[in-house]
Amino acid sequence: MLAYIIQRILRAIPQLLLISILAFIIIQLPPGDIVTYQIQRLQSSGVQVSQAQADALIRQYGMDKPMYMRYLLWISKVVTKFDFGYSYTFEKPVAQVIMERMGYTFVLALASAIFTYIVAIPIGVFAAVRQYSIADYVITFFTFVGLAVPAFFLAMIIMYIALTKFGIRAGGLFSPEYMVQPWSWGKFVDLLAHLWFPIILLGLGGVAGTIRTMRAMMLDELRKQYVTVARAKGLSEFQVIVRYPMRLAINPIISGLMWLLPWLFSGGTILEIVLNLTTAGPALYASLRQQDMYMAGAYILIIGVLTAISALFSDILLAVSDPRIRFGGVEGV
Repeated sequence: MLAYIIQRILRAIPQLLLISILAFIIIQLPPGDIVTYQIQRLQSSGVQVSQAQADALIRQYGMDKPMYMRYLLWISKVVTKFDFGYSYTFEKPVAQVIMERMGYTFVLALASAIFTYIVAIPIGVFAAVRQYSIADYVITFFTFVGLAVPAFFLAMIIMYIALTKFGIRAGGLFSPEYMVQPWSWGKFVDLLAHLWFPIILLGLGGVAGTIRTMRAMMLDELRKQYVTVARAKGLSEFQVIVRYPMRLAINPIISGLMWLLPWLFSGGTILEIVLNLTTAGPALYASLRQQDMYMAGAYILIIGVLTAISALFSDILLAVSDPRIRFGGVEGV
């Protein structure tokens, strides 16, 4: 098992290196640079910038060095100081913007994932065990509806009904009176009161697909001979389903975990904008609109790192659930 984990970590290193290079290239693509922006910002505020000051800024940001030296300078600051550069859009360091939003993003990601799997896996197993029953047809119908209706559209409908029928303003993470208040027990309770709505809507995006995947895999496993043998041994139906076919059918669900964090970090952007959430997605969207490349490059790097980490954990969980995978991976099968 340890050899398998080390092998997966070694495979992730060149991936992370390539991702960081691509993120840096994206930062360098637009015309202009951070030195030009800093000079323009100082001049617009009435400060005259001399040539000596401009040269000092150029040396400070490494703009007098070749491309590969600027990359090494940038990535070393990222790794050692968590310094991604300065955001033109938010008028503050990129790391500060990310830290302000990262906590809310991960809370929503984790809670939405838990909601998705708690709801989808049992329903998918039930639909497979009760194949062609009325319940199976009803579940299949609603999964197709869930796949067809975008989460942001559903959010807009619910927000409209809540406002017009009940006078409740759904959306956001805090009530207006807590927006700028320091953390307190009241603010924490207010956050919990607002979290359930985006958690359910973000989770619904994966529930329908997960149910379909789990149902299909369970049906495939239930037809295999080892299930018949397990029943012949006198095991209860619950033991037969949970100990054997469900353990194998869940493998595609586990492998899908590698896309979970990156998707919730950026894929739910439209929904997060509709719900007015102070999370990572809207900040990424704003930076792309304003061509704030240091912010965009930082998010691309973070999404790439999250993808690599998620893939690593997904492989480890697969190896734990199905020993054939780790033995095949180590031996090169």
